[in-house]
Order: sequence, then structure tokens, then C-alpha cells
Amino acid sequence: MNYKIEISYDGSNYQGWQKQTNTKRTIQGIIEGKLQEIFKQRIEIHGSGRTDAGVHANGQVANFGVPEELFRSVFLERINSILPTDIKVNEIEKVNDKFHSRLSAISKEYIYQIDLREKADVFTRKYKYHYPYEIDCRKIKEASAYFIGTHDFRSFTSEKRQEKSCVRTIHDIKVERVENQLSIQIRGNGFLYNMVRIIVGTLLEVGKGDSKVSDINKIMEMKERVNAGETVPPNGLFLNKVFYR
Repeated sequence: MNYKIEISYDGSNYQGWQKQTNTKRTIQGIIEGKLQEIFKQRIEIHGSGRTDAGVHANGQVANFGVPEELFRSVFLERINSILPTDIKVNEIEKVNDKFHSRLSAISKEYIYQIDLREKADVFTRKYKYHYPYEIDCRKIKEASAYFIGTHDFRSFTSEKRQEKSCVRTIHDIKVERVENQLSIQIRGNGFLYNMVRIIVGTLLEVGKGDSKVSDINKIMEMKERVNAGETVPPNGLFLNKVFYR
């Protein structure tokens, strides 16, 4: 039986989502270990995508198969009682055998949080990028429009494999500033390695005045990572939601 789960986690103390041979500090590895405790057999879970070390999630999605029917309330109580306090399974749902959390996804939504104050807030510093500069939010919004649509995003990824396609579609970017807090929400059909963090870094350079709004098209056409902005730190990034048909 195939089950879909939605997961929240604080990625501060983990080496990303994907399990690795050289560390036990991955979200996937820890959840698989706890499922093995419950079912007394090896369970492999498939995530909707990787999140890097230090990146958080409000709504990561994964699926796994087990040979028995699961009851929602019983399973959630059991799994959450043995998971670390910074990982939580929010929901579980029985799905058809063809469902795959990554292959069945049609889009994903990320949110990047930025603290613009002179000194970072002591309580949110692990979850927001401290960027203590004057920025023009109007320019950031104007520049973000250049990313909407289907483009080759090779300039906006740390991906080294030249043969890999870097064509992706960005459906929407929302930029919102409330006092000294800035959030950039990006939804697309898929994302390359470090793509969201580089797009945000490029937009911040525009907002600060280090780059022009019109530079976005030029950077995209050059297809060279060196021309885009910095890769902003992982602590401000959240995988917010994964969308399915």
C-alpha cells in the first residue's frame, strides 16, 4: 500500500534531505530509521525533491510502501512520538500505486525570508537571512518579472553538469515587504541546484543598486553562473508546498 506523507522540519542541524553514506544527520535517513522501528523492516521513502543542508520545510512531501493498512491518528501519534522535535509528520494519506512524490508533482513553492534590520532579531536569526542594507522593493518586483515563464536558467544554478537541461518554468514570484521583513515567494515546475538562492541573491543586488533591472535578461542570455548574484545562505529558505493534480 502506497502512502503519502507531508513533513515539516527545521533544517538547521541537518545535512539536507537526502540520506548519505557519510552522515546520519539527514531528514530522509532519520525518518526511514523511525519507520523501520515501527514496521520492523526496511522502509524506503521517496521525497518530492532534495533540500540542501540548513534549508527548512513547511510542506515537504514523501511517499513509501508498507504491506498493511495504516490508521491516520495512530500512525501520526506513533511516528511523531519517536521523531526528533525538529521533524514532524503533519499528514498521511493513502494514494494509488502510481503516485510518486517527485514524479507526480506539477509544481513547488519556495519562500525566502530576509531580515533587513541593522541587527538581526535574536529569535528569528536561524530562519531569516540578515541583509542590513537599504533596498528598493519596487526594483526587486520589477526585476522578478523577468524570471516568469520558461527560460534556460543555467546562469542561476551551481549545477556543474553541462549536459543537463537547465530549462525550467517559473509560474509566479511574489515580493512582499512588511516593515523590515522581506519575503520572496517563488513557484515553478522544478528547480535546479541552488536556483532559488541564486535568484534571490540576484534580486537583492538589484534592490541594493549593485545591478540594474535590465541586467536580468543579459545574465540569463549569457548562461554563465559567474554573471548572476551571490548564493544567499540556506537558513532563510523554506520549501513551502508541493502541488499535485
